[in-house]
Amino acid sequence: MTFKIAQKDDIWFHVKDIPGSHVILVTDGEEPTDRDYTEAASVAAYYSKASSDLVAVDYTRVKNIKKPQGSKPGFVTYKTNYTAYVRKINPKELTENGGS
Repeated sequence: MTFKIAQKDDIWFHVKDIPGSHVILVTDGEEPTDRDYTEAASVAAYYSKASSDLVAVDYTRVKNIKKPQGSKPGFVTYKTNYTAYVRKINPKELTENGGS
């Protein structure tokens, strides 16, 4: 998904130092809102193995993600990242409650 579907200016999210899913925030060339960032980070936290109440999620533009040759599936390296501290949110709650 990160390398085949996402565009270079989309934003990639992954829980810091814990196994979990990669989440892509599609930007269509626009700057996402703070709420978009928070919700995407919260979804990444939800689909991780993090057990704490507050979860550290790294994020960066897809153009900063690299997959080392010969590395395991899902393993990537990245630079120029930021870290958000969020609570897990089930994605169903975002659609059912209009994102509230």
